Amino acid sequence: MKSNISGKKQAWLAFILGTVSATGPLSMDMYLPALPQMATDLHTQVSVLQLSLSACLIGLALGQLIVGPLSDKFGRKKPLIIGFALFGIVSLMISMTNSITLLIGLRFIQGLAGSSGQVLSRAIARDLFSGPLLTKFYSMLSAVNGIFPVLSPVIGGIIIQYTSWQGIFVVLAVIGLLVVLALFCGIKETLPTNERTDGGFISTIASIGALVKNGRFLRLIISAGLVTGGLFAYISASSFVFQDYFNMSVQNFSFLYALNGIGIAIGSIIPGFLASRVPETKQTKIVLMTAFISSLLLVGSWYTFRSLPIVIVLVFLIVTQFGVLFTLTTSIVMNIGSRNGGSISALFGLAQNGTGSLMSPIVGLFGTATYLPMAVAIAICMILSFTLFSTLNMKPQR
Repeated sequence: MKSNISGKKQAWLAFILGTVSATGPLSMDMYLPALPQMATDLHTQVSVLQLSLSACLIGLALGQLIVGPLSDKFGRKKPLIIGFALFGIVSLMISMTNSITLLIGLRFIQGLAGSSGQVLSRAIARDLFSGPLLTKFYSMLSAVNGIFPVLSPVIGGIIIQYTSWQGIFVVLAVIGLLVVLALFCGIKETLPTNERTDGGFISTIASIGALVKNGRFLRLIISAGLVTGGLFAYISASSFVFQDYFNMSVQNFSFLYALNGIGIAIGSIIPGFLASRVPETKQTKIVLMTAFISSLLLVGSWYTFRSLPIVIVLVFLIVTQFGVLFTLTTSIVMNIGSRNGGSISALFGLAQNGTGSLMSPIVGLFGTATYLPMAVAIAICMILSFTLFSTLNMKPQR
């Protein structure tokens, strides 16, 4: 089903779906400032408590593989409502727990529930739009989605000042409830019955296997996932690079991190303006190459100037291009002509989360005492992504 939706309704839909999509990641970022307090209250070490972060991330990744195919069979709205109702209930349970073991288990379930927002926001957009219109909508969606990672640690810090770490999860429970209400009132089912997949649960899950066997599709999502890998190389090393190597204060680093987050949000808007004039495939090749060149300049700065202002400018330029690429790759993947939109979105999300999860320890393995491993990792991700994307020979969509 492709719909003609007015600009005002598109903006409202982008806000709702952006919030829905960001709620899962929000559950990871918002409680980061509370980790020391939680470790004290739960009588455990921060290193053990960080397992709850990993549990949530694993839940987010695996949940997409379950929810995506099921939404192709049962529609988008019901899985979303069930997912966020569960998200709210589990968030409230976390606020009442005093066991680290139970907390880790509940965080995994919270990630599973929150994954419905990530996978289905993309699928719903695909149900409603196609071609350049889909790119324009993903631009709005990514801009809304990109604001939350910037604001969530700040919001978490404010909540802790006035309540406790339990207050953060109460707020997440309220967000889950509000999302359920918004879904009931603001979104209609977007996948008609005649466009849903047939068969039982096994055949529904098997649709993922059929997509994985498609080598062209596999290369496409790996190429897109490598962009996320580049972002995680930056995220995993940035605090060490700027605070330890360049001796930047916590306050200044927080400002810089927020500035780069705004850069990602700005970058995500750009493809929407160009969608009707420059094909998405051409935009993607150009930006992948310019991101690679930017990362090479960052590598070169290590062997020449090692200047903080130069590094700040280059990193901002790189992450802004990540924002451009997130919109483009999402649009290209979700524009693939197949009725299994939920399964496509699930595999796309797995490629993103999987590549990102792998990149963090790889960069750490080579050390974070300098910014060279981060710069090299980004450069490798960009050239590999460009190479894979170039082998696809995709027809431009105008």
